[in-house]
Amino acid sequence: MLHSGSLRWGRFVHRHRVVVLALCVFAVLVTGWYGRDLGEHLTQEGWFDESSESVAGSKIADDTFGRDTDSDLILLFTAPAGTTVDDPGVRGPVTAALTALREQHPDRVAKIDSYWDSPFAASATDATRTVAFAVVGLREEGTEAIENFLALKPALGADGDGTGPGGTTVQLAGLQPVVEGINTGMQDDIRRAEVIALPLVAILLYFVFGGIVGALLPVLIGGMTILAGQGVMRGLTGYIDVNVFAGAVVTLVSLGLAIDYGLFAVTRFREELAAGRTVEDAVARTVATAGRTVLFSALIVAISLGALFIYPNGVLRSVPYGGISSVLIAAALSVTALPALLGIIGHRIDLWGWKRFSRTKTEAQIDAGFFSRLARFAMRRPWLVIVPVLLGIALLSTPFRHIEFGGISERYLDREHPARVAQERFDELFPGLRLEPVKLVVVGADPQQLADIRWAANQVPGLTGRFEPAAATRDGVNVLSAGLRTDRDADRVVRALREIPQPDGVRMYVAGVPALERDSINGLLAGLPWLLLILVSASLALMYAAFRSLVLAVKAVAMSALSLASTLGLLTWLFVQGHGSELLRFTPGPLMFAALVLIVCVIFGLSTDYEVFLQSRMTEARAAGADPPEAIRYGIAHTGGVITSAAAILIVVTGAFGFSDLVLMKYIAYGMIAALVLDATVIRMLLTPAVLKLVWRR
Repeated sequence: MLHSGSLRWGRFVHRHRVVVLALCVFAVLVTGWYGRDLGEHLTQEGWFDESSESVAGSKIADDTFGRDTDSDLILLFTAPAGTTVDDPGVRGPVTAALTALREQHPDRVAKIDSYWDSPFAASATDATRTVAFAVVGLREEGTEAIENFLALKPALGADGDGTGPGGTTVQLAGLQPVVEGINTGMQDDIRRAEVIALPLVAILLYFVFGGIVGALLPVLIGGMTILAGQGVMRGLTGYIDVNVFAGAVVTLVSLGLAIDYGLFAVTRFREELAAGRTVEDAVARTVATAGRTVLFSALIVAISLGALFIYPNGVLRSVPYGGISSVLIAAALSVTALPALLGIIGHRIDLWGWKRFSRTKTEAQIDAGFFSRLARFAMRRPWLVIVPVLLGIALLSTPFRHIEFGGISERYLDREHPARVAQERFDELFPGLRLEPVKLVVVGADPQQLADIRWAANQVPGLTGRFEPAAATRDGVNVLSAGLRTDRDADRVVRALREIPQPDGVRMYVAGVPALERDSINGLLAGLPWLLLILVSASLALMYAAFRSLVLAVKAVAMSALSLASTLGLLTWLFVQGHGSELLRFTPGPLMFAALVLIVCVIFGLSTDYEVFLQSRMTEARAAGADPPEAIRYGIAHTGGVITSAAAILIVVTGAFGFSDLVLMKYIAYGMIAALVLDATVIRMLLTPAVLKLVWRR
């Protein structure tokens, strides 16, 4: 039975279609114009857990001594062939260039320490004295530090052919070049999705609908969603830090969903016209069926993303702000601008079409089609379907037990990226000089207590050397630092350091980047059960509200869980264990710690999204008097083609991110592709009818 309020809204939109469309276009153009400079306002902030001990200790150290800038920028100088870094022809020009850099940019450069004029000169060159480095500390922090680096970059001698002062070859290592590489890569990914994915999706939709007009409508909704979403996110940057990673994820999800929503609406409109209804009735019924389902779907995806608010990490909190806004915009346009366009176009929906593809199937043809036969097969032999499918999902899920997590690293960049090449060369030549040491921030200790803490800390295995003072005591605060041998030692070392007894009246914080990353990872994992509880509870409540069936709601959540488990196992097998790394051009290693929860929320939301569309058609059939098996078959038959087409569209959109030079974007892209393939085929078209048949029997 169609919802009367939705029908009235559909007729209202049809009667005022020109005005509705004009208002929507005007609103989108205004917000899009406002968001034209969004990229300049995205930040690199928010990766760490603001509630953790490491953040508290880092703030104390920064407030007392100023930000530690030793890891900001490393200039790696290689002397010309046949010379060393001590030759006057090399030493003189390089030191003069470093002096000029400091004097010409006092507002951007906080300090410069180099092999030629610093206390660590003895350790700042290799054994052959053909390579030496300088540490450039930048003013400000976060996004402002990156902006300072970008302003200095032309003067650093690493652009063009990389030739520096005295004929040296200059390479840029350190935190800021790596972060800037990630930032630039994400911006490129967003542009690639907008410029490449949209035309490819339009071509795919042409073969789905067999007509240019029908193909362009979902793409138009996708483009409008991008414009409006960028404006909303630009507005958010005035109140919160929106991380560039969040910007890329929001673009990926909102673009794909907007096009999917357009596909569902246009498909239903063509079905209504094929049934002999007038354009007004077709628009009204499209809004009352596909439109209402789109709104439920958007609400489920929005709540799935909103579950990320439980985390204190800024990068995860900025995803739901932008993602929820964009998904709701996509849904709103699908029940306003799109039905208005459908009302204007009417029977010309198949204009400029290819008859071989543009013919809308009759009810009898759909009932005799592939997906109808597939549903009958699954219900006829349910156990023959369920057992091998579940065994396959269990096999795919198995590698997940080997999952590992890591923080921001040069390994996430392409193997040939200059910042990664420079960083790896620095680590190879100077293995004892870790740019990201573990730090002990000790507050209120007298000299003997500090010595006891330092002695105990030096007994912890896994360090590159002894803990040394990073600065003289100030206001009762001391900072000791030491490097880690490998990132894999971080959890054990941080835990051992925190077990050191603290004297009465003394407070010791374990800080530094390794501790910041491990605290963030452990915080994310600790919050994962709560995240899953929110996702499951919200999905159950919404699915029950939509279909008034607890069985269907539980089944939907179970199917989404299976899709998620198999996807995470496949991601671990690929990216952590390294299978296919040469083919997909990435370096195996730990998953970016923020990627896991993003993948969980996005995939759970998308999986439930398809379930909504499938069950909505089953419910329609039941309301029309069909028995349960017939309703199951009807739902599969009438949504199989559109769901697989929607999955194919999202695969194209995410595939654009799959070509990213950044491994962490490949995680998201290939994770979504795997989930979409499994979800739209095996789980929805085979497992769902088989399970529902068994449930109906009982």
